[in-house]
Amino acid sequence: MKKSIELTPGEATLRQLFLDVSSDAVKLGGYHKKPELRFAGGWVRDKLLGIPSKDIDVAISNMTGSEFGSLMKQFVERSEARHNYEQDILGRLAKIEANPEKSKHLETATTKVLGFDIDLVNLRKETYTDDSRNPTMEFGTPEEDAFRRDSTINALFYNLQTSEVEDCTGRGFQDLDRGIIRTPLAPLQTFKDDPLRVLRGIRFASRLMYEIAPEDEMAMSDCTIKAALRLKITRERVRVEILKMLGGPEPRRSLPLLKGPSPHRALSLVDRLGLYNDVFTDPTNADCKLVDTASWHRAYNQLRDIISAGSEESALPEPQEPPLPRPGKSALPTKEKTIGSILLRSPEDLYNAWILTCFVPWAREPPKRPQRSSKRPMTAAGLAAREGIKAENKIYKLVDDAVSHLQDIVEKKDAVRDKNQTTSPESQREMQGMAIRKWGSNWRSSVMYALLTEVAETKTETASLGVLDGYSSWLSHLSEIDLLGQLEPIVTGDELMKAFNTKGGKWMSAALECVIKWQLRNPDRKGDAAGAIAEVAERKEELNIPP
Repeated sequence: MKKSIELTPGEATLRQLFLDVSSDAVKLGGYHKKPELRFAGGWVRDKLLGIPSKDIDVAISNMTGSEFGSLMKQFVERSEARHNYEQDILGRLAKIEANPEKSKHLETATTKVLGFDIDLVNLRKETYTDDSRNPTMEFGTPEEDAFRRDSTINALFYNLQTSEVEDCTGRGFQDLDRGIIRTPLAPLQTFKDDPLRVLRGIRFASRLMYEIAPEDEMAMSDCTIKAALRLKITRERVRVEILKMLGGPEPRRSLPLLKGPSPHRALSLVDRLGLYNDVFTDPTNADCKLVDTASWHRAYNQLRDIISAGSEESALPEPQEPPLPRPGKSALPTKEKTIGSILLRSPEDLYNAWILTCFVPWAREPPKRPQRSSKRPMTAAGLAAREGIKAENKIYKLVDDAVSHLQDIVEKKDAVRDKNQTTSPESQREMQGMAIRKWGSNWRSSVMYALLTEVAETKTETASLGVLDGYSSWLSHLSEIDLLGQLEPIVTGDELMKAFNTKGGKWMSAALECVIKWQLRNPDRKGDAAGAIAEVAERKEELNIPP
């Protein structure tokens, strides 16, 4: 393990800019001593591992992050600074207040400098009293600051003055070399200080494929730590950690990482440590039911295997953990490859699949009845997404729709397996096509959710293989009858109004649906607008088209 860092040209320029601001601190801000500056935490870790990073935490010795940010603002407005660097050196400076009640003890400042995302924060130590669970934050030394961090590998500093990497805990280099996630202090103390560090430890263990130290794992499962994670941490902070575990929030940007996130490993750690109900439930609801996760592992293991089966021919990232051997699996990769090729076409599809996997345990829980009868009941999984991790509307809708369509998807899949000889191929195609249209633009993700839910509900390996066979056959059938693409009406609303010499109205949506159904029954007549209009004309009275 190398113990030195070679800066890129951009990083070297950034370092010099910070040193220039530090040197001017006495003149600009009236400080008696210029601040010592260190790049801290994740950037140092990633540089030592050869992983490029644009996110840098800057630790400051004798002033707060917002104070140093103000000095930077004064410095870059000077003409000589603009001459030596660039016109747009500094982005908008945002001050983030401390919030001890939610384990956010530091006042920081964030900004963008020379293309780097920068967090400015002072070195600190935290002092606790017997009558308060919240610490008093004070300025500290590099050693005091390092020992208050979440893990030894994130407690390394790059000293801007000396260009040396500092391992103040004495274990950072060793743990980085051995692949260990370990807290600098006793883990119970570290996790009580900020319970979110439990999820951060899981994220780094899964991203870097490191092991969590046994004593840390034990503390992560401690009931007092789990209660603090559930009640003390804002769910927005929980959401950030969970989505980062799953490769978000921008999955396309996650792919180029040297060692990308391993959602399977992250979810398996959450499961093994018994943290599911502390993360994916509403912490404000004292009556919230704890969901059974005994079979959840079947879902995330299955998704891993589907990804693995298609990784050789896919642009998607190869899983970091090989699938476990399974009896009778000789023909299985072909089925899993078929499923993956249809349902996982992009990084976004993969990201959605991992998000939905998180909510498989809630799939069969009864929905919450709305106060207003006109509203659709909220699924239990959707509620867990909205309140458990404060999911944005896009993710909430993804989860809620997947559960809402679950039974319909299972029925349409089974309809192909149990072919009704009295139903014509044309009617079968219409039924399947209209269902896909109803499921919406994320129908592939909803189908993956249904598959993973059915796998999780199986009791035997044979039953699990049967589920895969059913979905593989169904999806192959949809491909054969050309239902995987987007289907749009070949006749527009304007064309229908012209054909019937009338204005638009309530009849229009029903008429366009009639066009779609005609297209589905007549796949060999693509582009035959006249045929579609004739179908609508035959049903003019039924569709209530005005004379």
